[in-house]
Amino acid sequence: MAQFINVQKKGSDILVYCSAGLLLIFFLCGIFAPWIAPYDLEQMDLASRLAMPFSSFAHILGTDELGRDVFSRLVYSLRLSFLLAIAGTVLGAIIGTSLGFLAARFGGLVDDTLNAAVDFTASLPFIILALTILAFLGTNVTVIVVIMAVYGWDRYARLTRNLARSAYTEGYANALEGLGIPTWRIAIKHILPNIASALVVNMTLNFPGMILLETSLSFLGVGVQPPMSSLGTMLGFGRDYLTTAWWIAVIPGVVIVLATLSMSILGDFVQQKLEPQGR
Repeated sequence: MAQFINVQKKGSDILVYCSAGLLLIFFLCGIFAPWIAPYDLEQMDLASRLAMPFSSFAHILGTDELGRDVFSRLVYSLRLSFLLAIAGTVLGAIIGTSLGFLAARFGGLVDDTLNAAVDFTASLPFIILALTILAFLGTNVTVIVVIMAVYGWDRYARLTRNLARSAYTEGYANALEGLGIPTWRIAIKHILPNIASALVVNMTLNFPGMILLETSLSFLGVGVQPPMSSLGTMLGFGRDYLTTAWWIAVIPGVVIVLATLSMSILGDFVQQKLEPQGR
């Protein structure tokens, strides 16, 4: 039994290392896209359109219907998709954490309003809410980031509210207020460090959902718009060529699956290491 547990633990560690390494490669490809990509994002080579992967050294992953290099578009798409996911995750965490602190500190009407907003957000199919926001505000990168922040804020708000209320229940936050320390300083200097590990776990677990949300919106044609490109955009354009040029959609689809799966595995690992029950 002990040997089986050790083998299982080693296998789990290898899986975590592989996931972390794969995510690092994706991040580096996105960061250094202008130097890694052999062609510009919209550079066309009509003489080589719909070239299969590995059919020539000029286009390793083939070309699309307009003769654009798939590898070049892939690294640029990784850059934008990960940037949007990170921005949406961070903004959602800031908004949710701030509202959670306010609800825990003031309670009453503020707390009831926050709970109602959280329940309202959780009760709606979010893709319908996202499409409604895009219909009113239009499609651009800023609106997409706001939608992604709205997608995750309720989780951080609920978590922060519950943990911050414990701080006020235990009495040390009230004692600090009695010493004249401002509420915002108590939240940032004393309460936030105690709940930071739970927030980090929540961010890592929420990140794959952000990538899938951006992919879904772009696949439906209401997300990232040309001339910009994301993984969802590549997937959406490639669906019309699945029978004739499968690589246009399959390659970004595989990258999406690997990125979200790797982040989920890494999120589970972080949860085991940071949360008290994991320790």
